[in-house]
Amino acid sequence: MYEVILTSKAEKQLGWLSGNAFARVDQTIRQLANNPRPYGVKKLRDRVHRVRIGNYRIIYSIFDDDRVVLVSKVARRSETTYRGI
Repeated sequence: MYEVILTSKAEKQLGWLSGNAFARVDQTIRQLANNPRPYGVKKLRDRVHRVRIGNYRIIYSIFDDDRVVLVSKVARRSETTYRGI
């Protein structure tokens, strides 16, 4: 089992989501502890992955040696979603 850690930026972005979107994204983040590479995950860079939940994206890094998943961004899909990754 992996430890899931949210950056302060990701926590703030998660707090901005509405009820239904929040529930779906929160559930997916919790499931990353059991399976950090679920069906539909896309590898963006070395350790950086993204999972899609409707119009929202969860950007996170997997550290297998430490068994940690670091969620760095939760955002609605737009032109700027993947900038700076």
